[in-house]
Formats: sequence, C-alpha cells, structure tokens
Amino acid sequence: MNVHYKRELDGVNWGEMKATLREDSFDNGRTETQYKLSFENSFSTCIAYIDDKIIGTARVLSDGVGNAYAIDVWTLSKHRRKGIATRMMELLIEDLQGQHLYLQTDNDTLEFYVSLGFNKRPTGMNIVIGDYLKRK
Repeated sequence: MNVHYKRELDGVNWGEMKATLREDSFDNGRTETQYKLSFENSFSTCIAYIDDKIIGTARVLSDGVGNAYAIDVWTLSKHRRKGIATRMMELLIEDLQGQHLYLQTDNDTLEFYVSLGFNKRPTGMNIVIGDYLKRK
C-alpha cells in the first residue's frame, strides 16, 4: 500500500471527495463547492491518497496564535487502523507549535486521539446559526 499525503489543494477532485465520503457514510451534506471552500479556508490541510484515489482527509482551523480546531479527520473504512489518520494528524500538528488544539469526536475514536496525546475534556457545546450549510 503506497499512501501519499498532499498538503496543498491544487488538483483535488472535489466531486470524488464528496462521492467517496458519501459512500463511506462520512458525508455531512456539503456540496462539492462547500468542501472546496471548507478546505481552502482552513489554516492547514492534509489529504491522503493511494494512487490518485482520496482515502483520507484532515484539516485544522486556527487563529495562527494560540487556538486551533481539528476537523474532518477521516480515513476510508477499509484503510483504517493502518496509521493513515495518525500520519495526517502528525503533519497538521507540526504547523501548530504553541497552540491549543481542540477537537470533538465520537466515543469510538477516543482511544485514537488519546494515543496522539489528546486529553479528554468533560464539556463541549455548540450552536448552529440559522439553517446548517445555508448562508444568507
């Protein structure tokens, strides 16, 4: 298995990304354009490929000073537990020296993030302003 990791976004097939995420039950309803904008507006990104097929994503939002948020961390189901998400997170973390990195995750991935040095926190909160994925 020859996995390669791209940090730049030129040449990303956003339609393929959306289709693959949907097939793997990780699509949250964003359009191809919204995926593109989400990644372009990120502080740091990483997309994992085998050959030319997208098999993993991860990105970070950050103020560039003290606070960052990891999001869209995903590995195609048949390639999980092979170190792909670990490597994507390592690459993103390299860009975040001196920053507090936060993330929200499901219980089934807690062990993975703890293995990367994350600490569980007791409370997280959120609010959706207006209709999700709809901008005025």
